[in-house]
Amino acid sequence: MASDTLTTGAGESGGPGGHGTGGGRRRSLSPRAGLTVLAVVVSVISVLPVLWMLTSSFKTRETVTDGKLIPTDFTFDNFVYVFTEVPFARYLWNSFFISAVITIAALFFHSMAAYALARLRFPGREKLFGAIFATLLVTAPVVLIPLFMVARELGLLDSYAGLIIPAIFNAFGIFLLRQFYLGLPKELEEAAVVDGCGHWRVYWNIVLPMSRPILSALAIFFFLANWNAFVWPLVATSDQDLTVVQLGIASFQTQYTSNWNYILAAATVAALPMLILFFVFQRQIVESIKTSGIK
Repeated sequence: MASDTLTTGAGESGGPGGHGTGGGRRRSLSPRAGLTVLAVVVSVISVLPVLWMLTSSFKTRETVTDGKLIPTDFTFDNFVYVFTEVPFARYLWNSFFISAVITIAALFFHSMAAYALARLRFPGREKLFGAIFATLLVTAPVVLIPLFMVARELGLLDSYAGLIIPAIFNAFGIFLLRQFYLGLPKELEEAAVVDGCGHWRVYWNIVLPMSRPILSALAIFFFLANWNAFVWPLVATSDQDLTVVQLGIASFQTQYTSNWNYILAAATVAALPMLILFFVFQRQIVESIKTSGIK
């Protein structure tokens, strides 16, 4: 009897208790879900300033600082003012031309240097690569004055050449391309050499076509970096015809300190090409990062 009572009591307590425990059990947040939530929060924090800039560029001068995300008085007059009162189209053209020329030249020279450092054997190759890699540890302000003095001696100031040539050579591109080339299979290159191809034909006909993902990603990085360049154009030029878009926004802000609606409209115009470029080529950027791991 006591045994039956004990058994019944255990069943009763275990039934509801087990049901309650199973039904009320809270599942702990998995690491994947936690990282997803963190990524969403960081993404919102990163996108919110850009979204605020876009919406505020359509506000009037009276409402631009009202703190509201959605404009109450929607207007296009800010963009009309930017393109009519200042030569902003000229600023955009200067930035585009300089960034495009630097990107094309940098990809060409960097890919050749990286291929030589990855595939060709010559005395001092590793030391040369180490010296190139060491320049990544030197910040731009450290070499700003020596670079200015060299450009002045060569007569490159106040010219497109002075804005383009110093920005072509970058150790980051050589390093990333070299790591990518080290991961390419050597069999294709060896077969081409057996067929009588020299190093130039191997590089041009085999290596470059296989380098399209990494070259696409580097093109985005180089173009974006030079589109946003500010310090060197500020130091190297004083001619208004050579003003780039970032200097144009800075001078616009100095001239119209309280007119944030015009400043935000100019910043929106300058940011849109880069946003479009990223969304168009984001797949190539991701693929290049996955396939060019550090070796």
